[in-house]
Amino acid sequence: MKKKIIGLVLLILVMAAVAIIYFLQGSRPRISTVDGYTGGEKIGFLEDEEVRSILEERYGLDVDYARAGSLDMMTADMDGMDYLFPSSTIAEEYYEDLYGSPDQSEIILNTPIVLYTHQIVLDAFEKQGLITTDGTASYIDMAGLVELIQKGTSWADIGLSELYGNISVDTTDPSSSNSGNMFAALLANVLNRGTTLTAENLPSILPQLQDIFGKLGYMETSSSDLFSQFLRMGVGAKPIIAGYESQMIEYAALYPDEYDAIRDDVVMLYPTPTVWSTHVLIALDDNGRQLITGLLDEDIQNIAWQKHGFRTGNYSSISDSSSLKADGVAPSITQVTQVPSYDVMKVIIEQLK
Repeated sequence: MKKKIIGLVLLILVMAAVAIIYFLQGSRPRISTVDGYTGGEKIGFLEDEEVRSILEERYGLDVDYARAGSLDMMTADMDGMDYLFPSSTIAEEYYEDLYGSPDQSEIILNTPIVLYTHQIVLDAFEKQGLITTDGTASYIDMAGLVELIQKGTSWADIGLSELYGNISVDTTDPSSSNSGNMFAALLANVLNRGTTLTAENLPSILPQLQDIFGKLGYMETSSSDLFSQFLRMGVGAKPIIAGYESQMIEYAALYPDEYDAIRDDVVMLYPTPTVWSTHVLIALDDNGRQLITGLLDEDIQNIAWQKHGFRTGNYSSISDSSSLKADGVAPSITQVTQVPSYDVMKVIIEQLK
């Protein structure tokens, strides 16, 4: 009798355990893998363990990706893809030009275009009257910088005889990468006397853009590759590059020891004016729409700023940049010019190939 009771108790316990397991499994969202294309500058964000955990536990999503330039992904093979995650609304308009309106699209992240340089270059620019500061943030007069570039001013002419050649800004290829075409948009507006370039003024500005970009030689197709080369190769190889504000904030947050080794040399400069890079997610199906919902989660948006440097809709969290590990981050971005229209940018991109 006693053995029967023990056996019955064990049976009840096993059944209870099985019931609990089924309950827990039933309460969890079914995991769906979401595939798509994204720019290299967002890979750290999409691979963040906190981000992935929230997407899985709250939304049942496991995000996979292939890296592609913002414009290149619009003509890539989309078979089996659920989303596209370019770095500008220009890319979204390119998609609409090719395929019509997407199922859904939403702005997920924002970051301004900045310049990265080294302390000796900053000091030389400061002597030229190009640099202003506000708190710890440094700003560069883009009209003055463009004037030096167009005049063919050498680095030696501004006191940097150790650097070879003329002053230029390395950037990614504007025909394939967003940071490159956003920098082209910024230059176009600066050349247009600070106003947003229109189709009317394009014929006079385009040759000047072609001259500037034509002297750059080989250009990387990924902003993450360009930033990595800038950090590794030093001031002699790449004195100044165009990139995203988010890149240095993320680097300092994820690699604090490496950042400490360069923090006295590498400088982030905010162009005046600058342009916003708007990272929009284009949903190709229901999985893509679910990813939009997940990435707009408030906790994920906070992680995007604190760990990866993307400015989001959570203005209360980004107004205080003192908690960031990176130096020289501006509390707000105020000196902004609007990117030219898609029709104008389409011509610029085609002519800069």
